[in-house]
Amino acid sequence: MTELIPLPRGVLAGSGEVRLTAHSRLHAGTGTEGVGHWLRTALRQSTGLPLHEARELAEAEGDGIGLRLDPGLGPEEYRLVSGGDGVLIEGGSAAGVFWGAQTLRQLLGPDAYRRAPVDRDRTWAVPHVTVEDGPRFRWRGLMLDVSRHFMSKDGVLRYLDLMAAHKLNVFHFHLTDDQGWRIEIKRYPRLTEVGSWRARTKFGHRASPLWEEKPHGGFYTQDDIREIVAYAAERHITVVPEIDVPGHSQAAIAAYPELGNTDVIDTASLSVWDNWGVSLNVLAPTDNTLRFYEGVFEELLELFPSEFIHIGGDECAKEQWRESPTVQARIQELGLADEDALQSWFIGHFDKWLSARGRRLIGWDEILEGGLAEGAAVSSWRGYQGGIVAARAGHDVVMCPEQQVYLDHRQHAGPDEPVPIGYVRTLEDVYRFEPVPPELTPEEARHVLGAQANVWTEAMEDQGRVDYQTFPRLAAFAEVAWSGLPAPAERDFAGFERRMAAHYGRLDALGVGYRPPAGPLPWQRRPGVLGRPIEGAPPER
Repeated sequence: MTELIPLPRGVLAGSGEVRLTAHSRLHAGTGTEGVGHWLRTALRQSTGLPLHEARELAEAEGDGIGLRLDPGLGPEEYRLVSGGDGVLIEGGSAAGVFWGAQTLRQLLGPDAYRRAPVDRDRTWAVPHVTVEDGPRFRWRGLMLDVSRHFMSKDGVLRYLDLMAAHKLNVFHFHLTDDQGWRIEIKRYPRLTEVGSWRARTKFGHRASPLWEEKPHGGFYTQDDIREIVAYAAERHITVVPEIDVPGHSQAAIAAYPELGNTDVIDTASLSVWDNWGVSLNVLAPTDNTLRFYEGVFEELLELFPSEFIHIGGDECAKEQWRESPTVQARIQELGLADEDALQSWFIGHFDKWLSARGRRLIGWDEILEGGLAEGAAVSSWRGYQGGIVAARAGHDVVMCPEQQVYLDHRQHAGPDEPVPIGYVRTLEDVYRFEPVPPELTPEEARHVLGAQANVWTEAMEDQGRVDYQTFPRLAAFAEVAWSGLPAPAERDFAGFERRMAAHYGRLDALGVGYRPPAGPLPWQRRPGVLGRPIEGAPPER
Protein backbone atom coordinates (compact mmCIF):
# COMPACT_ATOMS: atom_id res chain seq x y z
CA MET A 1 0.00 0.00 0.00
CA THR A 2 2.82 2.36 0.80
CA GLU A 3 4.47 1.65 -2.58
CA LEU A 4 2.17 3.95 -4.55
CA ILE A 5 3.69 6.81 -6.60
CA PRO A 6 2.60 9.60 -6.48
CA LEU A 7 1.88 9.40 -2.75
CA PRO A 8 -1.90 9.40 -2.19
CA ARG A 9 -3.65 11.79 0.16
CA GLY A 10 -5.09 8.99 2.27
CA VAL A 11 -4.72 5.19 2.41
CA LEU A 12 -6.57 2.82 4.73
CA ALA A 13 -5.44 -0.80 4.43
CA GLY A 14 -7.74 -3.80 4.93
CA SER A 15 -6.95 -7.45 5.57
CA GLY A 16 -8.10 -9.34 2.48
CA GLU A 17 -7.90 -9.15 -1.30
CA VAL A 18 -10.06 -9.09 -4.41
CA ARG A 19 -9.01 -11.80 -6.85
CA LEU A 20 -9.58 -11.06 -10.52
CA THR A 21 -10.43 -14.17 -12.54
CA ALA A 22 -11.75 -15.15 -15.95
CA HIS A 23 -15.24 -14.61 -14.49
CA SER A 24 -14.56 -11.06 -13.27
CA ARG A 25 -16.50 -8.29 -14.98
CA LEU A 26 -15.95 -4.59 -15.44
CA HIS A 27 -18.79 -2.06 -15.26
CA ALA A 28 -18.27 1.48 -16.56
CA GLY A 29 -21.05 3.77 -15.44
CA THR A 30 -22.38 6.74 -17.38
CA GLY A 31 -19.58 9.16 -18.18
CA THR A 32 -16.78 6.65 -17.53
CA GLU A 33 -17.10 4.55 -20.68
CA GLY A 34 -13.80 5.81 -22.13
CA VAL A 35 -11.93 4.97 -18.94
CA GLY A 36 -13.55 1.54 -18.92
CA HIS A 37 -12.38 0.89 -22.48
CA TRP A 38 -8.82 1.96 -21.61
CA LEU A 39 -8.69 -0.09 -18.40
CA ARG A 40 -10.18 -3.21 -19.98
CA THR A 41 -7.69 -3.00 -22.86
CA ALA A 42 -4.68 -2.43 -20.61
CA LEU A 43 -5.56 -5.25 -18.21
CA ARG A 44 -6.53 -7.70 -20.96
CA GLN A 45 -3.09 -7.21 -22.48
CA SER A 46 -1.16 -7.68 -19.25
CA THR A 47 -3.26 -10.28 -17.46
CA GLY A 48 -4.96 -12.18 -20.25
CA LEU A 49 -8.26 -11.86 -18.35
CA PRO A 50 -11.27 -11.05 -20.56
CA LEU A 51 -12.95 -8.66 -18.06
CA HIS A 52 -16.27 -8.86 -19.86
CA GLU A 53 -18.60 -5.90 -19.70
CA ALA A 54 -21.12 -5.75 -16.87
CA ARG A 55 -24.30 -3.86 -17.67
CA GLU A 56 -25.01 -3.08 -14.03
CA LEU A 57 -22.66 -2.39 -11.15
CA ALA A 58 -24.10 -5.32 -9.22
CA GLU A 59 -22.82 -7.70 -11.91
CA ALA A 60 -19.23 -6.62 -11.12
CA GLU A 61 -19.52 -7.01 -7.37
CA GLY A 62 -17.48 -9.63 -5.57
CA ASP A 63 -14.56 -10.17 -7.94
CA GLY A 64 -15.00 -7.39 -10.51
CA ILE A 65 -14.30 -3.71 -11.09
CA GLY A 66 -16.82 -0.86 -11.08
CA LEU A 67 -16.32 2.68 -12.34
CA ARG A 68 -18.68 5.57 -11.69
CA LEU A 69 -18.86 9.31 -11.19
CA ASP A 70 -19.40 10.95 -7.81
CA PRO A 71 -20.38 14.64 -8.11
CA GLY A 72 -19.27 15.14 -4.51
CA LEU A 73 -15.62 14.76 -5.52
CA GLY A 74 -13.46 17.39 -7.20
CA PRO A 75 -12.87 17.10 -10.96
CA GLU A 76 -9.65 15.07 -10.67
CA GLU A 77 -10.30 13.51 -7.27
CA TYR A 78 -10.97 9.80 -6.91
CA ARG A 79 -11.85 7.20 -4.34
CA LEU A 80 -10.77 3.58 -4.78
CA VAL A 81 -12.34 0.99 -2.50
CA SER A 82 -11.23 -2.64 -2.72
CA GLY A 83 -13.23 -4.90 -0.41
CA GLY A 84 -15.84 -7.63 -0.17
CA ASP A 85 -17.90 -6.06 -2.95
CA GLY A 86 -15.00 -6.00 -5.40
CA VAL A 87 -13.14 -2.91 -6.59
CA LEU A 88 -15.02 0.37 -7.00
CA ILE A 89 -13.38 3.50 -8.40
CA GLU A 90 -15.32 6.76 -8.16
CA GLY A 91 -14.21 10.13 -9.48
CA GLY A 92 -15.51 13.65 -9.70
CA SER A 93 -15.09 13.37 -13.47
CA ALA A 94 -13.84 10.83 -15.98
CA ALA A 95 -10.35 12.22 -15.32
CA GLY A 96 -10.63 11.41 -11.63
CA VAL A 97 -11.79 7.87 -12.43
CA PHE A 98 -8.84 7.52 -14.81
CA TRP A 99 -6.33 8.50 -12.13
CA GLY A 100 -7.97 5.96 -9.85
CA ALA A 101 -7.52 3.35 -12.58
CA GLN A 102 -3.80 4.19 -12.63
CA THR A 103 -3.66 3.49 -8.90
CA LEU A 104 -5.46 0.17 -9.43
CA ARG A 105 -2.82 -0.80 -11.96
CA GLN A 106 -0.07 -0.08 -9.42
CA LEU A 107 -1.87 -2.20 -6.82
CA LEU A 108 -1.87 -5.16 -9.22
CA GLY A 109 1.92 -5.20 -9.39
CA PRO A 110 4.60 -4.47 -12.01
CA ASP A 111 3.43 -7.16 -14.45
CA ALA A 112 0.19 -5.21 -14.89
CA TYR A 113 2.27 -2.82 -17.03
CA ARG A 114 3.29 -5.44 -19.58
CA ARG A 115 1.74 -5.78 -23.04
CA ALA A 116 1.21 -9.53 -22.79
CA PRO A 117 0.96 -11.98 -19.89
CA VAL A 118 4.24 -13.43 -18.66
CA ASP A 119 2.51 -16.05 -16.47
CA ARG A 120 -1.01 -17.12 -17.40
CA ASP A 121 -1.33 -19.22 -14.25
CA ARG A 122 -0.63 -16.44 -11.78
CA THR A 123 -3.23 -14.97 -9.45
CA TRP A 124 -4.16 -11.34 -9.99
CA ALA A 125 -5.21 -9.79 -6.69
CA VAL A 126 -6.02 -6.30 -5.45
CA PRO A 127 -5.43 -5.91 -1.70
CA HIS A 128 -8.36 -4.65 0.34
CA VAL A 129 -7.73 -0.94 0.70
CA THR A 130 -9.40 2.46 0.51
CA VAL A 131 -7.48 5.19 -1.30
CA GLU A 132 -8.80 8.76 -1.33
CA ASP A 133 -6.78 11.10 -3.45
CA GLY A 134 -6.63 14.20 -5.63
CA PRO A 135 -3.99 16.49 -7.14
CA ARG A 136 -2.40 19.57 -5.63
CA PHE A 137 -2.06 21.35 -9.00
CA ARG A 138 -4.16 21.51 -12.15
CA TRP A 139 -1.03 21.78 -14.37
CA ARG A 140 1.28 18.79 -13.97
CA GLY A 141 3.39 19.00 -17.05
CA LEU A 142 6.16 17.47 -19.10
CA MET A 143 7.79 19.45 -21.90
CA LEU A 144 9.42 17.37 -24.64
CA ASP A 145 11.74 19.01 -27.16
CA VAL A 146 11.43 17.16 -30.47
CA SER A 147 13.17 19.91 -32.46
CA ARG A 148 16.76 19.28 -31.45
CA HIS A 149 16.35 15.53 -31.83
CA PHE A 150 13.22 14.24 -33.49
CA MET A 151 11.14 11.60 -31.74
CA SER A 152 8.92 9.33 -33.80
CA LYS A 153 5.16 9.46 -33.42
CA ASP A 154 5.23 6.08 -31.66
CA GLY A 155 7.82 7.46 -29.25
CA VAL A 156 5.57 10.41 -28.43
CA LEU A 157 2.60 8.11 -27.83
CA ARG A 158 4.79 6.04 -25.52
CA TYR A 159 5.66 9.14 -23.50
CA LEU A 160 1.98 9.98 -23.17
CA ASP A 161 1.49 6.54 -21.63
CA LEU A 162 4.40 7.16 -19.27
CA MET A 163 2.90 10.51 -18.28
CA ALA A 164 -0.48 8.90 -17.60
CA ALA A 165 1.14 6.24 -15.42
CA HIS A 166 2.50 9.09 -13.26
CA LYS A 167 -0.73 11.14 -13.21
CA LEU A 168 0.76 13.96 -15.29
CA ASN A 169 -1.80 15.82 -17.39
CA VAL A 170 -0.15 18.51 -19.58
CA PHE A 171 2.12 17.63 -22.49
CA HIS A 172 4.04 20.71 -23.65
CA PHE A 173 5.06 19.84 -27.22
CA HIS A 174 8.13 21.88 -28.30
CA LEU A 175 7.67 21.61 -32.06
CA THR A 176 9.92 24.27 -33.60
CA ASP A 177 13.40 25.64 -33.06
CA ASP A 178 16.57 26.63 -34.89
CA GLN A 179 17.46 22.96 -35.44
CA GLY A 180 14.18 21.73 -36.90
CA TRP A 181 10.52 22.43 -37.70
CA ARG A 182 8.42 19.39 -36.78
CA ILE A 183 4.78 20.03 -37.76
CA GLU A 184 3.15 20.06 -41.19
CA ILE A 185 1.64 23.43 -42.14
CA LYS A 186 -0.22 22.93 -45.39
CA ARG A 187 -0.11 26.52 -46.63
CA TYR A 188 3.66 26.67 -46.04
CA PRO A 189 5.03 23.31 -47.27
CA ARG A 190 8.67 24.40 -47.20
CA LEU A 191 8.56 24.50 -43.40
CA THR A 192 8.81 20.72 -43.49
CA GLU A 193 10.35 20.24 -46.96
CA VAL A 194 13.34 22.38 -45.93
CA GLY A 195 12.96 23.15 -42.24
CA SER A 196 12.44 19.64 -40.87
CA TRP A 197 15.94 18.31 -41.46
CA ARG A 198 19.56 19.33 -41.09
CA ALA A 199 22.64 18.03 -42.88
CA ARG A 200 24.54 17.00 -39.74
CA THR A 201 24.37 17.26 -35.98
CA LYS A 202 26.76 18.31 -33.23
CA PHE A 203 27.42 15.36 -30.87
CA GLY A 204 27.63 16.60 -27.31
CA HIS A 205 27.95 20.19 -26.12
CA ARG A 206 28.60 22.85 -28.76
CA ALA A 207 32.28 22.92 -27.65
CA SER A 208 32.60 19.25 -28.63
CA PRO A 209 34.68 18.55 -31.75
CA LEU A 210 32.41 15.62 -32.63
CA TRP A 211 29.79 15.61 -35.38
CA GLU A 212 27.32 13.03 -36.58
CA GLU A 213 27.82 13.39 -40.31
CA LYS A 214 24.44 12.31 -41.56
CA PRO A 215 21.10 14.06 -42.14
CA HIS A 216 18.76 14.24 -39.17
CA GLY A 217 15.09 15.13 -39.32
CA GLY A 218 11.45 14.25 -39.32
CA PHE A 219 8.07 15.85 -38.81
CA TYR A 220 4.51 15.02 -37.85
CA THR A 221 1.78 15.22 -40.46
CA GLN A 222 -1.42 16.90 -39.41
CA ASP A 223 -3.05 13.48 -39.12
CA ASP A 224 -0.17 12.41 -36.86
CA ILE A 225 -0.92 15.43 -34.68
CA ARG A 226 -4.63 14.62 -34.59
CA GLU A 227 -3.75 11.08 -33.50
CA ILE A 228 -1.39 12.33 -30.78
CA VAL A 229 -3.98 14.81 -29.46
CA ALA A 230 -6.73 12.16 -29.46
CA TYR A 231 -4.46 9.59 -27.79
CA ALA A 232 -3.58 12.15 -25.11
CA ALA A 233 -7.24 13.09 -24.58
CA GLU A 234 -8.12 9.43 -23.96
CA ARG A 235 -5.56 9.61 -21.14
CA HIS A 236 -6.86 12.96 -19.85
CA ILE A 237 -3.74 14.76 -20.99
CA THR A 238 -3.90 18.16 -22.66
CA VAL A 239 -1.38 18.83 -25.44
CA VAL A 240 -0.04 22.40 -25.44
CA PRO A 241 1.87 23.08 -28.68
CA GLU A 242 4.80 25.46 -28.86
CA ILE A 243 5.75 27.46 -31.95
CA ASP A 244 8.77 29.51 -30.88
CA VAL A 245 8.85 33.19 -31.96
CA PRO A 246 10.56 35.57 -32.60
CA GLY A 247 13.82 33.83 -31.64
CA HIS A 248 14.79 30.18 -32.10
CA SER A 249 13.47 30.49 -35.66
CA GLN A 250 16.39 29.68 -37.98
CA ALA A 251 14.68 26.57 -39.38
CA ALA A 252 11.68 28.67 -40.43
CA ILE A 253 13.93 31.36 -41.94
CA ALA A 254 15.89 28.70 -43.84
CA ALA A 255 12.60 27.58 -45.38
CA TYR A 256 11.25 31.10 -46.03
CA PRO A 257 14.17 33.57 -46.12
CA GLU A 258 11.83 36.60 -46.29
CA LEU A 259 10.99 35.98 -42.62
CA GLY A 260 14.50 37.02 -41.59
CA ASN A 261 16.31 40.33 -41.38
CA THR A 262 17.24 40.48 -45.04
CA ASP A 263 18.85 43.92 -44.84
CA VAL A 264 21.63 42.74 -42.50
CA ILE A 265 22.15 39.11 -43.52
CA ASP A 266 21.86 36.96 -46.62
CA THR A 267 18.99 34.87 -45.29
CA ALA A 268 18.76 32.92 -48.56
CA SER A 269 22.08 31.25 -47.66
CA LEU A 270 20.88 30.00 -44.28
CA SER A 271 20.27 26.34 -43.58
CA VAL A 272 18.70 24.60 -40.63
CA TRP A 273 21.17 25.02 -37.78
CA ASP A 274 23.38 22.04 -36.96
CA ASN A 275 24.80 23.39 -33.69
CA TRP A 276 23.45 24.19 -30.22
CA GLY A 277 23.07 27.44 -28.33
CA VAL A 278 21.27 30.65 -29.29
CA SER A 279 21.16 31.51 -32.98
CA LEU A 280 21.43 35.18 -33.94
CA ASN A 281 19.02 34.60 -36.82
CA VAL A 282 15.64 35.80 -35.58
CA LEU A 283 12.39 36.83 -37.23
CA ALA A 284 12.00 40.27 -38.76
CA PRO A 285 9.14 42.13 -37.01
CA THR A 286 7.36 42.94 -40.27
CA ASP A 287 3.70 42.76 -41.26
CA ASN A 288 4.64 39.93 -43.61
CA THR A 289 6.05 37.92 -40.69
CA LEU A 290 2.93 38.56 -38.60
CA ARG A 291 0.64 37.42 -41.43
CA PHE A 292 2.81 34.35 -42.02
CA TYR A 293 2.62 33.21 -38.39
CA GLU A 294 -1.06 34.00 -38.18
CA GLY A 295 -1.40 31.46 -40.97
CA VAL A 296 0.67 28.97 -38.98
CA PHE A 297 -1.43 29.51 -35.85
CA GLU A 298 -4.70 29.24 -37.80
CA GLU A 299 -3.79 25.69 -38.77
CA LEU A 300 -2.46 25.01 -35.27
CA LEU A 301 -5.75 25.98 -33.63
CA GLU A 302 -7.60 23.49 -35.83
CA LEU A 303 -5.33 20.71 -34.54
CA PHE A 304 -4.98 21.55 -30.85
CA PRO A 305 -8.09 22.27 -28.75
CA SER A 306 -5.99 23.33 -25.72
CA GLU A 307 -6.82 26.54 -23.84
CA PHE A 308 -3.15 27.58 -23.95
CA ILE A 309 -0.90 28.01 -26.98
CA HIS A 310 2.82 28.42 -26.25
CA ILE A 311 4.68 30.97 -28.37
CA GLY A 312 8.15 30.61 -26.86
CA GLY A 313 9.47 34.16 -26.65
CA ASP A 314 12.76 33.08 -25.06
CA GLU A 315 16.34 33.93 -25.92
CA CYS A 316 15.58 36.27 -28.79
CA ALA A 317 18.97 37.68 -29.81
CA LYS A 318 18.60 41.39 -30.57
CA GLU A 319 21.85 41.95 -32.53
CA GLN A 320 20.24 41.86 -35.98
CA TRP A 321 17.40 44.10 -34.83
CA ARG A 322 19.90 46.69 -33.60
CA GLU A 323 21.77 46.59 -36.92
CA SER A 324 18.73 46.58 -39.19
CA PRO A 325 17.57 49.95 -40.58
CA THR A 326 14.20 48.33 -41.33
CA VAL A 327 13.75 47.21 -37.73
CA GLN A 328 14.91 50.54 -36.33
CA ALA A 329 12.39 52.30 -38.55
CA ARG A 330 9.72 49.92 -37.26
CA ILE A 331 10.60 50.80 -33.66
CA GLN A 332 10.25 54.51 -34.50
CA GLU A 333 7.01 53.94 -36.40
CA LEU A 334 5.47 52.12 -33.44
CA GLY A 335 6.75 54.67 -30.92
CA LEU A 336 8.63 52.03 -28.95
CA ALA A 337 11.54 52.60 -26.59
CA ASP A 338 13.90 49.86 -27.72
CA GLU A 339 14.30 46.30 -28.97
CA ASP A 340 12.91 44.79 -25.75
CA ALA A 341 9.76 46.82 -26.24
CA LEU A 342 9.64 45.62 -29.84
CA GLN A 343 9.67 41.99 -28.69
CA SER A 344 6.91 42.82 -26.20
CA TRP A 345 4.90 44.35 -29.06
CA PHE A 346 5.47 41.24 -31.17
CA ILE A 347 4.29 38.94 -28.37
CA GLY A 348 1.41 41.28 -27.58
CA HIS A 349 0.18 41.02 -31.15
CA PHE A 350 -0.26 37.25 -30.82
CA ASP A 351 -1.70 37.59 -27.34
CA LYS A 352 -4.53 39.69 -28.80
CA TRP A 353 -4.81 37.43 -31.85
CA LEU A 354 -5.16 34.30 -29.74
CA SER A 355 -7.51 35.95 -27.25
CA ALA A 356 -9.83 36.97 -30.07
CA ARG A 357 -10.11 33.26 -30.92
CA GLY A 358 -10.82 32.11 -27.40
CA ARG A 359 -7.31 30.91 -26.59
CA ARG A 360 -4.65 32.02 -24.13
CA LEU A 361 -1.01 32.78 -24.83
CA ILE A 362 1.72 31.32 -22.65
CA GLY A 363 5.43 31.97 -23.11
CA TRP A 364 8.81 31.67 -21.42
CA ASP A 365 9.56 34.32 -18.82
CA GLU A 366 11.42 36.57 -21.29
CA ILE A 367 7.99 37.76 -22.40
CA LEU A 368 8.05 39.85 -19.21
CA GLU A 369 10.76 42.03 -20.76
CA GLY A 370 9.37 45.23 -22.17
CA GLY A 371 5.99 44.67 -20.52
CA LEU A 372 3.86 41.55 -20.19
CA ALA A 373 1.03 41.12 -22.66
CA GLU A 374 -2.42 41.35 -21.12
CA GLY A 375 -3.86 37.91 -20.48
CA ALA A 376 -0.57 36.08 -21.05
CA ALA A 377 0.67 33.32 -18.74
CA VAL A 378 4.34 32.67 -17.99
CA SER A 379 6.51 29.54 -17.97
CA SER A 380 9.10 30.57 -15.37
CA TRP A 381 12.33 28.83 -16.43
CA ARG A 382 15.16 31.18 -15.40
CA GLY A 383 14.55 30.48 -11.73
CA TYR A 384 11.56 31.61 -9.68
CA GLN A 385 11.82 35.35 -10.15
CA GLY A 386 9.91 35.60 -13.42
CA GLY A 387 7.07 33.61 -11.93
CA ILE A 388 7.04 35.76 -8.81
CA VAL A 389 6.87 38.96 -10.84
CA ALA A 390 4.11 37.58 -13.05
CA ALA A 391 2.02 36.23 -10.17
CA ARG A 392 2.27 39.51 -8.29
CA ALA A 393 1.01 41.26 -11.42
CA GLY A 394 -2.01 38.93 -11.55
CA HIS A 395 -0.77 36.62 -14.33
CA ASP A 396 -0.93 32.83 -14.22
CA VAL A 397 2.36 30.96 -13.91
CA VAL A 398 3.75 27.49 -14.56
CA MET A 399 6.86 26.91 -12.48
CA CYS A 400 9.66 25.09 -14.34
CA PRO A 401 12.92 26.61 -13.04
CA GLU A 402 16.04 25.28 -14.73
CA GLN A 403 17.81 24.92 -11.40
CA GLN A 404 15.32 22.26 -10.24
CA VAL A 405 13.43 20.57 -13.07
CA TYR A 406 15.48 20.70 -16.26
CA LEU A 407 15.95 16.99 -16.83
CA ASP A 408 18.71 17.44 -19.41
CA HIS A 409 20.92 18.39 -16.44
CA ARG A 410 23.23 15.66 -15.17
CA GLN A 411 22.12 13.44 -12.32
CA HIS A 412 25.51 12.93 -10.67
CA ALA A 413 28.93 14.59 -10.61
CA GLY A 414 30.71 11.33 -11.47
CA PRO A 415 32.78 10.98 -14.64
CA ASP A 416 30.51 8.28 -16.04
CA GLU A 417 27.49 10.57 -16.46
CA PRO A 418 26.79 10.69 -20.21
CA VAL A 419 27.26 14.12 -21.85
CA PRO A 420 27.10 16.04 -18.55
CA ILE A 421 25.15 19.29 -18.86
CA GLY A 422 24.56 22.12 -16.39
CA TYR A 423 23.72 21.60 -12.75
CA VAL A 424 23.90 18.34 -10.84
CA ARG A 425 20.30 17.54 -10.01
CA THR A 426 19.79 14.23 -8.26
CA LEU A 427 16.58 12.33 -7.64
CA GLU A 428 16.48 13.87 -4.17
CA ASP A 429 16.99 17.38 -5.56
CA VAL A 430 13.93 16.98 -7.78
CA TYR A 431 11.95 15.48 -4.89
CA ARG A 432 12.64 18.60 -2.83
CA PHE A 433 11.49 20.99 -5.55
CA GLU A 434 8.77 23.34 -4.33
CA PRO A 435 6.69 25.00 -7.08
CA VAL A 436 5.18 27.80 -4.93
CA PRO A 437 7.75 30.40 -3.80
CA PRO A 438 7.35 31.37 -0.13
CA GLU A 439 7.53 35.04 -1.12
CA LEU A 440 4.04 34.87 -2.61
CA THR A 441 0.95 35.72 -0.59
CA PRO A 442 -1.92 33.18 -0.63
CA GLU A 443 -3.74 35.36 -3.18
CA GLU A 444 -0.66 35.58 -5.42
CA ALA A 445 0.05 31.86 -5.02
CA ARG A 446 -3.33 31.07 -6.58
CA HIS A 447 -1.81 32.20 -9.89
CA VAL A 448 0.64 29.26 -9.80
CA LEU A 449 -1.22 26.83 -12.06
CA GLY A 450 1.30 24.13 -11.31
CA ALA A 451 4.69 22.85 -12.37
CA GLN A 452 6.44 21.30 -15.32
CA ALA A 453 9.58 19.26 -15.93
CA ASN A 454 11.42 20.15 -19.14
CA VAL A 455 13.31 17.70 -21.36
CA TRP A 456 15.59 19.52 -23.80
CA THR A 457 17.18 17.07 -26.21
CA GLU A 458 20.39 18.64 -27.57
CA ALA A 459 22.40 15.90 -25.85
CA MET A 460 19.77 13.16 -26.24
CA GLU A 461 20.19 11.57 -29.62
CA ASP A 462 17.73 8.70 -29.18
CA GLN A 463 14.94 7.30 -27.03
CA GLY A 464 17.38 5.57 -24.69
CA ARG A 465 19.05 8.88 -23.84
CA VAL A 466 15.68 10.56 -23.27
CA ASP A 467 14.65 7.74 -20.95
CA TYR A 468 17.93 7.94 -19.04
CA GLN A 469 17.67 11.68 -18.42
CA THR A 470 13.95 11.67 -17.67
CA PHE A 471 13.67 8.67 -15.34
CA PRO A 472 13.56 8.10 -12.44
CA ARG A 473 13.50 11.87 -11.81
CA LEU A 474 10.11 12.29 -13.51
CA ALA A 475 8.61 10.02 -10.82
CA ALA A 476 9.91 12.39 -8.13
CA PHE A 477 8.57 15.38 -10.05
CA ALA A 478 5.18 13.71 -10.48
CA GLU A 479 4.88 13.27 -6.73
CA VAL A 480 5.75 16.92 -6.15
CA ALA A 481 3.14 18.06 -8.69
CA TRP A 482 0.39 15.69 -7.52
CA SER A 483 0.76 15.17 -3.79
CA GLY A 484 0.28 17.71 -1.01
CA LEU A 485 3.82 17.24 0.30
CA PRO A 486 5.24 19.14 3.31
CA ALA A 487 7.95 21.78 2.99
CA PRO A 488 11.00 20.54 1.03
CA ALA A 489 13.26 20.06 4.07
CA GLU A 490 10.57 17.99 5.80
CA ARG A 491 9.87 15.59 2.93
CA ASP A 492 10.46 11.91 3.56
CA PHE A 493 12.94 11.13 0.80
CA ALA A 494 13.94 7.86 2.45
CA GLY A 495 10.29 6.78 2.26
CA PHE A 496 10.14 7.84 -1.38
CA GLU A 497 13.25 5.76 -2.13
CA ARG A 498 11.60 2.72 -0.51
CA ARG A 499 8.55 3.19 -2.73
CA MET A 500 10.82 3.68 -5.74
CA ALA A 501 12.27 0.21 -5.14
CA ALA A 502 8.87 -1.15 -6.23
CA HIS A 503 8.42 1.52 -8.90
CA TYR A 504 11.60 0.46 -10.70
CA GLY A 505 9.84 -2.84 -11.39
CA ARG A 506 7.00 -0.94 -13.09
CA LEU A 507 9.49 1.04 -15.18
CA ASP A 508 11.23 -2.22 -16.13
CA ALA A 509 7.90 -3.69 -17.27
CA LEU A 510 7.27 -0.55 -19.31
CA GLY A 511 10.69 -0.87 -20.97
CA VAL A 512 12.03 2.43 -19.62
CA GLY A 513 15.81 2.80 -19.83
CA TYR A 514 16.09 4.79 -16.59
CA ARG A 515 19.28 5.68 -14.71
CA PRO A 516 19.86 2.93 -12.11
CA PRO A 517 20.44 4.16 -8.54
CA ALA A 518 24.01 2.81 -8.67
CA GLY A 519 24.86 4.79 -11.80
CA PRO A 520 24.78 4.36 -15.57
CA LEU A 521 25.04 0.95 -17.15
CA PRO A 522 27.91 0.50 -19.65
CA TRP A 523 25.71 1.17 -22.68
CA GLN A 524 24.25 4.30 -21.10
CA ARG A 525 27.62 6.04 -20.91
CA ARG A 526 29.06 8.31 -23.60
CA PRO A 527 32.82 8.29 -22.95
CA GLY A 528 34.70 11.10 -24.63
CA VAL A 529 31.61 13.13 -25.56
CA LEU A 530 31.95 16.60 -24.09
CA GLY A 531 29.18 18.18 -22.06
CA ARG A 532 29.24 21.29 -19.97
CA PRO A 533 29.85 20.19 -16.38
CA ILE A 534 29.84 23.64 -14.82
CA GLU A 535 27.81 24.21 -11.66
CA GLY A 536 25.78 27.35 -12.15
CA ALA A 537 25.93 27.32 -15.94
CA PRO A 538 22.63 27.90 -17.75
CA PRO A 539 21.38 25.06 -19.96
CA GLU A 540 21.60 24.69 -23.69
CA ARG A 541 18.36 25.92 -25.24
